[in-house]
Amino acid sequence: MTECTSEKLSFKRYFRQQVVADFNGGEITSDAGALLLREADQKLGLTKAVSSCFVDPRQSGKVKHSVTEMIRQRVYGIALGYEDLNDHDTLRDDELMKLVVESKEPLASAPTLCRFENWVDRETLLRISEVFVASFMASFDTPPEELVLDFDATDDEVHGMQECRFFHGYYDSYCFLPLYVFCGKKLLAAYLRPSKIDAAKHSWAILSLLVKRLRGRWPGVRIIIRGDSGFARWKMMRWCDLHGVNYILGIAKNKRLNAKSAGLREEAAKELEQTGQKQRLFGEFRYAAHTWDRQRRVIVKAEHSQQGENPRYIVTNLDGDAQELYDNSYCARGEMENRIKEQQKDLFADRTSAHRFVANQLRVLLASAAYILLEYVRSEGLCGTELAKAQCGTIRLKLLKIGARIVKSVRRVVVHLATGYPYRAILRRVLERLRAAPARAPL
Repeated sequence: MTECTSEKLSFKRYFRQQVVADFNGGEITSDAGALLLREADQKLGLTKAVSSCFVDPRQSGKVKHSVTEMIRQRVYGIALGYEDLNDHDTLRDDELMKLVVESKEPLASAPTLCRFENWVDRETLLRISEVFVASFMASFDTPPEELVLDFDATDDEVHGMQECRFFHGYYDSYCFLPLYVFCGKKLLAAYLRPSKIDAAKHSWAILSLLVKRLRGRWPGVRIIIRGDSGFARWKMMRWCDLHGVNYILGIAKNKRLNAKSAGLREEAAKELEQTGQKQRLFGEFRYAAHTWDRQRRVIVKAEHSQQGENPRYIVTNLDGDAQELYDNSYCARGEMENRIKEQQKDLFADRTSAHRFVANQLRVLLASAAYILLEYVRSEGLCGTELAKAQCGTIRLKLLKIGARIVKSVRRVVVHLATGYPYRAILRRVLERLRAAPARAPL
């Protein structure tokens, strides 16, 4: 940090020598890997595109920190592990942070960033969400033949009196109910919602907008939506049937489904009794809940083990073998939960402690922007390395949190990385790949 202090810290002796620490090291940073975030951002044009979504209400002659600088400060800070605005009261003087944000002056303070978050309105949030979809589409060199869109909701527990906080019986807490849409490891949408709604609320509208955008770019792309039983709503399935969209969705167990699958479940029980081995039998039938407009294909997994039976049901308009659809298509949706964990735990998308609901939605989107940058580093730079499947928290720990000394002169800035840094070969490879990668600015 640039501010020096005479404060000293005493530690246990090293053999006969005293061990004393102070905060007079000068221009030293613990986040030298943020340079990779800057490289990734320049290729994606992400923070520049997000900042263009804002209408700045300030008087231009009194502005010290541009919208782009504040967006970068928050997004890079989240990626580096700084979840709180208060962190920026000291980070604003960090020379490495100023370098990656591209500012020669101290960065925005916590109060300034707080005011910035409260500028936002719903129109701005919508424009930022459109940037994420545009960034997703720009990530493809050639038109994809098929896109599988995973929909899932999760809880975001709150601890204050934020707007739109409600008690949710299933989660047994006051929380929000954000909705996420991923395609593989790529994020398309992150939408914060109050928790007093059905889990599928607004998913139909979001699906419609996504299909319109994706087919506007790739008219021939096959789109499949995948989700748990919370998204098996007949109106959304009817819309999919009418618009050529495939779906594979879970259905909650009920008496009618259990009755239709009784024969298969009994067969699985007999096989277990005879062999002593766990049984998984698959079948299908036509079924319509009393609220549905018509019958649809339902696949049943009749599973029986020593612990008892565990029947599962999915509804789909896809063709193909029942077991293959269940095992290879539906069960793959579990991977999305890892992406949500990255968002919520590694990138603090659940840090929704602002009072205004729209400010909390902005925080979710800022965490999403940090995820997009780190996913780009992972997919573009870490492919084929030991960190190719690393989660965001691991990427931060091993590639971003690097100690370094910064030396500035008139002509250049030299970042002297820690000599004992163990991942220097991977860091070099990632940088080379990011520099060689084509620009993918949102269209």
